[in-house]
Amino acid sequence: MREVDVAVIGAGPVGLFAAYYAGFRGLSVAVVDALPEPGGQITAMYPEKLIHDVAGFPAVKGRDLVANLVAQAAPFDPLYLLGTRAEKLSHVDGRPVLGLAGGEQLRCGAVIVTGGLGSFTPRPLPVAEHFVGTGIVYFVPQPAELAGRDVLIVGGGDSAFDWALTLQPLARSVTLAHRREKFRAHAATVARVLELPVRVIVNAEVTGLHGDGAVTGAEVTVRGGAAELLPVDTVVAALGFTADLGPLAEWGLRLDRRHIVVDSAMATNLPRVFAAGDITEYPGKVRLIATGFGEAATAVNNAAVAIDPGAHLFPGHSSDGT
Repeated sequence: MREVDVAVIGAGPVGLFAAYYAGFRGLSVAVVDALPEPGGQITAMYPEKLIHDVAGFPAVKGRDLVANLVAQAAPFDPLYLLGTRAEKLSHVDGRPVLGLAGGEQLRCGAVIVTGGLGSFTPRPLPVAEHFVGTGIVYFVPQPAELAGRDVLIVGGGDSAFDWALTLQPLARSVTLAHRREKFRAHAATVARVLELPVRVIVNAEVTGLHGDGAVTGAEVTVRGGAAELLPVDTVVAALGFTADLGPLAEWGLRLDRRHIVVDSAMATNLPRVFAAGDITEYPGKVRLIATGFGEAATAVNNAAVAIDPGAHLFPGHSSDGT
């Protein structure tokens, strides 16, 4: 059984900042995430997207933000347990014990849950069942790999339009098909895409895919019209995702729908278990990365006192030692 002062569940931006702050407080830390790379949803879904609401950055790519957070925590040598799911939580002598997939156990001084929206699964494109991995993708971690390709993006939300903006300068052609006439994406992003040489087809569904092993074409049918066969070698299915708390839902945490209820100390109803970021719920909650960073610092500082009642809640400013 490994021992660590703080176990952070979730390696998204908030979890990575919690890892830094725990190190800053002199606490040993392990970061557990079911995904194989740090960054959470940013790495999996929009690594190339520009993020505009992180303090100090007029704009920063998701990939760069994650890299900077990993570098920020690196001097404190956090233990990364990636591709590993936290499945069980128990308490022994008042201390949390995490049961990890594969049977390993992690004895902790405190646990901080920063799991974002929990486990998330992309909504499938019904006609794509036989083509996943050979022309059908749900995330685009490396946009450069689609350079020179004919790309069809399916969806009408932020992810669909973000991919259109990102891929248009790279791909040979980009077409976006959406089953409705109105889009869920931010109006400013929609306007930018409509100014580009991107074909946008509304009231349309992908009704068939062609190809022998790999996609070579897609049938797009406009409501009330005939199917049109488009030359396509990559389909980006940006249809959103379903999310759930997975094993966390069985831990006895007080929940409000899919969110963990916390108090002003970011403490849950379970001893020495805290939470921060999008997964939390409290009156006035605002789900932004910027908010999550502050919640992570609050959770770590209160966890430090829970671990050592003689510790100060506020450790001073990071600049005090320079």
